[in-house]
Amino acid sequence: MAREPGAAVYVAGHNGMVGSAIVRRLMSLGYVNIVTALHSELDLVDQRAVQAFFDRNRIDQVYLAAAKVGGIIANNSSPADFIYDNLLIEANIIKSSHDFGVPKLLFLGSSCIYPRLADQPIREEALMAGELEPTNEPYAVAKIAGIKLCESFNRQYGRDYRSVMPSNLYGPGDNYHASFSHVIPGLLRRFHDAREHGEAEVVIWGSGSPRREFLHVDDMAAASVHIMELDREAYQTSTTPMLSHVNVGTGSDCSIKDLAMAIAKVTGFTGKLTFDTSKPDGTPRKLLDVSRIRALGWESTIDLEDGLDDAYTWFVSHQADFRGR
Repeated sequence: MAREPGAAVYVAGHNGMVGSAIVRRLMSLGYVNIVTALHSELDLVDQRAVQAFFDRNRIDQVYLAAAKVGGIIANNSSPADFIYDNLLIEANIIKSSHDFGVPKLLFLGSSCIYPRLADQPIREEALMAGELEPTNEPYAVAKIAGIKLCESFNRQYGRDYRSVMPSNLYGPGDNYHASFSHVIPGLLRRFHDAREHGEAEVVIWGSGSPRREFLHVDDMAAASVHIMELDREAYQTSTTPMLSHVNVGTGSDCSIKDLAMAIAKVTGFTGKLTFDTSKPDGTPRKLLDVSRIRALGWESTIDLEDGLDDAYTWFVSHQADFRGR
């Protein structure tokens, strides 16, 4: 392992759920030179601003955790924003990293890059082997482009730019917007509000039958730093020049119905659960094959029950931030 606690490490998206978890992980491991920039200080879709930022800062490592993200409703209602903003963010940061000689970069993708009907569990080799899920295709295409940017700079210029593909993430710092959140924060808020208001029923999108794999963001941060710290030879031996990304997950999944029941328990909601089958389910199942990252020496440590409890505790202490949203 190549740990460099004195390295200048830029965490793009440090205020987001994943970025803030990576900052916490780095600090816990003794990293002392973590570089960050607020959106008000650096607009990542502005190429000149990003170039100037890298010119001012001598960066040794980049964690590219910045992205425009959202759930099914957000992806369906703003597809142009999701593909455009994410393409610009990753292109600007990866190209500037190369131009200013940053030796190591980690790009954080998403399991939505894989075909909608990929064989389960999904191996890294499934990338671009079938049609994407229509509800988040623009976002997925942008994330695939980020992987290919890293691979291309590695092939053409000998860079050491790596990519990790997490399963569905949740935890402290998540977005609990009433309409534009992912499934776990959305359900946590809905069940919490229903209990607080004495409601007898919570309506859940879809049939409840799709199966999903959920990864706590602190596990994701630990995996990200683990992958970044691997010696180049160890990492490259596990991949190929044309397939440089690595799945990150727990290796197990659950149905949305079972997830909803677990969240009802965590939040103390005792009413009825109703599934609205007129709403889209999305991909039927999404379970990642995590044999590659396990072979590289990392496994998740936070189970779903403990993770949901942690996420709910964070939401309760921050719910005022989401009032009116």
